[in-house]
Amino acid sequence: ISSYVGENKEFERQFLNGELEVELTPQGTLAERIRSAGAGIPAFLTPTGYGTLIHTGGAPIKYQHGGGQVEIASEPKESREIDGVNYIMETALRGDFALVKGWKADYAGNVIFRHTTRNFNLPMAKAAKRTFVEVEEIVDVGEIDPNSVELPGIYVDKLILGKKYEKRIERLTLSQSGQEKAEKKPGDELRERIIRRAAREFQDGMYVNLGIGIPALASNYIPRGMNVVLHSENGVLGFGPFPEPGRQDPDLINAAKETITIMPGASFFASDESFAMVRGNHVDITMLGALQVSKYGDLANWMIPGKMVKGMGGAMDLVAAPEGRVVVTMEHTAKGTHKILDQCSLPLTGKNVVDTIITEQCVFKVDPTSGLTLTELWPGLTVEDVKASTGCEFAVSDQLADMKQ
Repeated sequence: ISSYVGENKEFERQFLNGELEVELTPQGTLAERIRSAGAGIPAFLTPTGYGTLIHTGGAPIKYQHGGGQVEIASEPKESREIDGVNYIMETALRGDFALVKGWKADYAGNVIFRHTTRNFNLPMAKAAKRTFVEVEEIVDVGEIDPNSVELPGIYVDKLILGKKYEKRIERLTLSQSGQEKAEKKPGDELRERIIRRAAREFQDGMYVNLGIGIPALASNYIPRGMNVVLHSENGVLGFGPFPEPGRQDPDLINAAKETITIMPGASFFASDESFAMVRGNHVDITMLGALQVSKYGDLANWMIPGKMVKGMGGAMDLVAAPEGRVVVTMEHTAKGTHKILDQCSLPLTGKNVVDTIITEQCVFKVDPTSGLTLTELWPGLTVEDVKASTGCEFAVSDQLADMKQ
């Protein structure tokens, strides 16, 4: 059971070749399934995944050997509507054993964690029949302030004092301040155009989640003096720029596994708490990329059946929040192929979830009933240019303006 394959090419190869049986689950749902097991709650309702293969069934779990045809597919899930919002039912996920990494513990089994290492460690420690926690230091009972205990000893069956640690950084990402900037590659100018326009969506005081790639770079263009708090699914609120060389910390990363810094007023928490913030409509804007978007706001960005599977990660949870705005930033076409369509042909991440689409050509506002309205256009382009690059019809605003930067 996994939520994100990411850049693990060997994992992806084995899955697509029928060598692995994998149940892909939205990351927030996975965290809540684990948390629920630890709390004795057998099932719960969530808006995440409604209208997608997670809800209707048919998501590939195992391909036939050699790839191609699906051998095992997911089953449909029960759904219901409450106060006008659609939900699906998910069941708790309990483990036989939990292998957890903590920072410091006392001999009573009380554990504390460091920075972004809480993630799934905290809920998983509570959801297993037997929990083993490896820590870097064990102190006498009473040396840890009770106010600082994050995992009480009641959940811990065995402590293990690690002898040697090699904390690897999967994606060492450093600030370019004071360094010579890399030469621009083809397409960088167009991507920067999207990034600059995306940053115009921010408002003072907003809590924002930025996806991998183009969305994440929009944080570089937050206007001076504007306070925008960045949220990352792995458990940090208020992170800042990439660290300067030599100041990276392997216990301080974002959801993309990149090294980060934190801003004054930042906080850390576990993954179940992080996605509670999302489902509870506390995150104002989610900004992410897409493989396809429909004219009514359906989003597809997590797999191409039989060819590519990254997993949905936290995207399904982020776009399912009923009151949060979803902004898609992407190049208008993919090698000449339309990405904005009447209907998505790829498996959906969310149905009727996108509010705004920003490309290098234009900005669309999205209505789940009436469809797309062109509101901004890059100077030098015409409405006809956009029509030629778009796989569906759209309306043109009476107040059509130049694309902001």
